[in-house]
Amino acid sequence: MARPKPATFDKQKTVADNRRVRFDYHVEDTFEAGLALQGTEVKALRAGEASIKESYAEVRDGQVWLINANIPEYSHGNRLNHEPRRPRKLLLHAREIEKLFGAVERKGMTLVPLSIYFNSTGRAKVELALAKGKQAHDKRQATKDRDWQRDKARLMRERG
Repeated sequence: MARPKPATFDKQKTVADNRRVRFDYHVEDTFEAGLALQGTEVKALRAGEASIKESYAEVRDGQVWLINANIPEYSHGNRLNHEPRRPRKLLLHAREIEKLFGAVERKGMTLVPLSIYFNSTGRAKVELALAKGKQAHDKRQATKDRDWQRDKARLMRERG
C-alpha cells in the first residue's frame, strides 16, 4: 500500500522562487520532484545561488527534464565545475510521469518549476506545477483584484 503524501511540502530552506508563475499561469496541480545534481551544483545551491525565472520542464523519452534553470558555477570549484544551464533530470515516480505526459500532450498544459528547496533530510527538491497559460484579460483582472485588495486593506487600517 502506498504511503500517503503530505498536503504541503516540507521546505526547510528555499533556494530559488519563481513568483511570476502564479501571475502568468493557472496552477492546476503541484508535484515534488528530486533533482539529479552533480557535486558542485549542490554546493552552489547550498550557497543560495540559483535562478528558475525562465525555466520549464519537459517530458522526453519517459523522463522529465528541467530545462534552462541557472545554477551558477561554484566559486571554489575547480576544472570539474558544472555547466550552469545544463538540462537536469527530475526524479519522479513512473505513474506521476505518465500523468504529466498525458496532461502536457492532450490538454496543452505546461510544466513550470515554482521553487527549488532543501527538505528536512537535506535533499534538493523542485516544486513542479502543472499549469495552463493565462490570457491577457485574465492577467489584467488579477492585477485589478490585487490592487483592490491592497486599497481595501489600507482603508480598513485608516478607519481603525
